[in-house]
Amino acid sequence: MREISLSEMPGLVGTEVGVSDWIMADQSMINLFADATHDHQFIHVDEERAKAESPFGGTIAHGFLTLSLLSAMNFDCVPKVREQTMGINYGFDRVRFMSPVKAGTRVRGHFTLTDARFRGAGMLMTTYDVSVEIENEKKPAMTATWITIVQFDPKDRPEGV
Repeated sequence: MREISLSEMPGLVGTEVGVSDWIMADQSMINLFADATHDHQFIHVDEERAKAESPFGGTIAHGFLTLSLLSAMNFDCVPKVREQTMGINYGFDRVRFMSPVKAGTRVRGHFTLTDARFRGAGMLMTTYDVSVEIENEKKPAMTATWITIVQFDPKDRPEGV
């Protein structure tokens, strides 16, 4: 995992800072997510019915499952900030589910840093444009604008910011 300093973050704005490894969205993962969220709609968990009745030709991952994989994708490829004591999800300005993720396909995340602003004594607010690619598909599964906070000890704040 690549590591960078707090002072380097603003200079990365406008660049793709990482592309994650592929993650397999298999039926087992989809079923576990359905159990965790109590969302057992047939298009996710009933392979025979989904094949016969849905326009997708089989089961698909929940959109929120795809969204939830962003944390793992981020951890996999976005540089770790050396001074960070913790990371916090702040939220999303926009999430769009563009294409279904069919069971048994792989997805990966692309992260472009669009903003990095120091806020308060020990916080750096970061904004990423994220796209989740489906292997061998042109259209992404999902796009989002994701806001996170890098928490750090105020004594580590770079001079002049």
